[in-house]
Amino acid sequence: MKKLFAIATLVLFMSNFVQAQESKVQWVTIKSANLKCWECKERLEKYLIIENKANMEGGIVQWKINLLQGEIKFQFYPDRVTLDMLRTALNNAGFDADSELATEESYKTLPLACKRVAEGGGPQPRKPCHLEPMH
Repeated sequence: MKKLFAIATLVLFMSNFVQAQESKVQWVTIKSANLKCWECKERLEKYLIIENKANMEGGIVQWKINLLQGEIKFQFYPDRVTLDMLRTALNNAGFDADSELATEESYKTLPLACKRVAEGGGPQPRKPCHLEPMH
């Protein structure tokens, strides 16, 4: 009986120790001036799924994109992913991230709706692009 109690105590202690070693998830919001339409959202989500598996060790738990505000909220493990890594991923996908501009080559591949407003992109008059078109 004493051995069983000792083993149970050891198992409980070890599980608490392992949980303490895991970092807690954090949230961060990144603004992107050229993330305003459903097509941008789809492109970015496809990119992030691949990037999260390939280069971020699955450190992104989830993201929420607000097209009207032009922002993306990430929930992530800070021991696997940094804020700079998230910004770089957005830049490499063609999107600005806070004050950092997208890489030129990936930005060129975006459709007009996903370009910066100053370059004629974004929502057009009487053509809202934050809603997916009905098929």
